[in-house]
Amino acid sequence: MAEVAEWKAKDIARILRAVPRLLDLPAKQMWIDHDAEADVLYLSFCKPQRATDSELRDDGIIVHRRGKKVVALTIQDASTR
Repeated sequence: MAEVAEWKAKDIARILRAVPRLLDLPAKQMWIDHDAEADVLYLSFCKPQRATDSELRDDGIIVHRRGKKVVALTIQDASTR
């Protein structure tokens, strides 16, 4: 498990500002990983994903599905979105 650097009040405030958007997502559980070197954000909506199909969209997002269910997203160039 990655360690989190010492948090400051502004870090918690940024998380709190994101809460309404997080609650509005269709997924009720999510695992988040960010590869800073590649600037890729991985969002998994179930573990294990076991995707059976992946689609690269024109905007650089890869949608991973198992049947019709979206099980994960891979977001390229995450820090610039």
